[in-house]
Amino acid sequence: MRFSAPALSVILALSVVGASAAPAAAEPPDGFGPQQVDAFVTGYLDRHGLPGAAVAVVKDGEVVHEAGYGEDSAGNAITEHSRLRIASVSKSFTAFAVLQLVDEGRVDLDAPVAEYLPGFRPGDGITVRQLLSHTSGLPNPAIVAPAHSPAEGVARIEDWELSSEPGTSYAYSNANYWTAARIVEEVGGRPFGDHLAEEVFSPLGMADTVGTTTTRDPVDGLADGHVTAYGGAFPAPEPEEMNSGAGSVVSTSHDMAAWLAMQQRGGVGPGGERLLSEELIEESHTRQPAADRAGLGWRRSGAGVTPERISHSGVASGFNAQQDLVPGSGYGVVVLVDGFSPSREHAYEISSGIIDVTEGRTPDPGLPTATLVDLVLGALTVLGLALGVLGVRRSGRWAARRSAWPAWRFLLRLLPQLIAPAPAVFLFFVAPALQDNSFTPADVFRLFPSLTVLVAALGAVGAALVAARSTARFRRTPAPGSEKGSR
Repeated sequence: MRFSAPALSVILALSVVGASAAPAAAEPPDGFGPQQVDAFVTGYLDRHGLPGAAVAVVKDGEVVHEAGYGEDSAGNAITEHSRLRIASVSKSFTAFAVLQLVDEGRVDLDAPVAEYLPGFRPGDGITVRQLLSHTSGLPNPAIVAPAHSPAEGVARIEDWELSSEPGTSYAYSNANYWTAARIVEEVGGRPFGDHLAEEVFSPLGMADTVGTTTTRDPVDGLADGHVTAYGGAFPAPEPEEMNSGAGSVVSTSHDMAAWLAMQQRGGVGPGGERLLSEELIEESHTRQPAADRAGLGWRRSGAGVTPERISHSGVASGFNAQQDLVPGSGYGVVVLVDGFSPSREHAYEISSGIIDVTEGRTPDPGLPTATLVDLVLGALTVLGLALGVLGVRRSGRWAARRSAWPAWRFLLRLLPQLIAPAPAVFLFFVAPALQDNSFTPADVFRLFPSLTVLVAALGAVGAALVAARSTARFRRTPAPGSEKGSR
């Protein structure tokens, strides 16, 4: 699978933007305790075995706190200026770029996608609004063919079948945002990353933020991602994939504070320039038709979540991110974590704790559930291996008790031991080869280390039992005529 190099013009443009950086942290408002935030985040990372995190808090369009905690795999401190992947939080930027074109009258939210991408398939009736609100009906398969540009990304979905009629139900799909990025390229007349750099990042002073096309585009200073397992965190290189539009932005909590502050100011940048109309900012935060709680690149919180939030989360191999706007209090929080736990979204939990601080409540770091899940799976792995060793040692006696069985019955009795190897073979050898995707067995392992170790261990045990019992049977079976010849 080939990948394009990053657009050098984007990096050069971003490197000279320092003068318009986000404002320094303002005086904390009454009742808000930055020290309480620091203590909570530090304690949370320690309890949950996470390497590091960067956070920022804004209030009514002003930055009131930003900080980094922990270290990266090289031992460098994580700060508010550390570059981390924000994963699907990137979708908010993609939607914003489309809405800028709507604001200029160059795109109509309710026009068919085919008006901007002639010949777009599938779904002739899919509108731009439906892409941004995940109501297009485009599915979100786990395994897709490789691509190295939005054009290729959109081309590879041409033969997909819609999961529902456009505009009738919500179904999250990265394909919606590959397509939205492609619309920005076609209408804007430049690569998507360049468009973000010139129309969004630069005006906001987001000097350390870049948009990539694939996960293998080099980004200077990008911290290593990690995956947690058994209470620790291990480096987790990302699998190769095209992520433009859906999860392509690398940023810092300092830069993300400028982004949230602009949202709170109704589309106005730090120097007073307007990036987007207040009406379209509001529309992006508003629940869309048939979209459950989704807006345009944002999502409203569900019933029972107090206070109400306008949010988007992001999960990538090795990273987790969360952005929250709290309309009731005027606060906004961004959390970037250089770690990923398959069974828990830590960025959401950390952001929730910081919001508790802004509400005057004491945040609870919670039980280390991800660690507990891993330890349970680890115990099952040890138990499975122990039983497997015992079974292999007793394979001779097992085969002896069945020595009178015909071969077909003996083989049939071995079939249950092949159940465990089957999913292991599929996960580690078949799935990485489907549709020529770029996953490797190591990438599969990093998706959920404690679970994949269990699957691999049980698979090995099953294969070892079949081999040991078959060997014992073969050794006990006399060769034809051997008994006669021995008389």
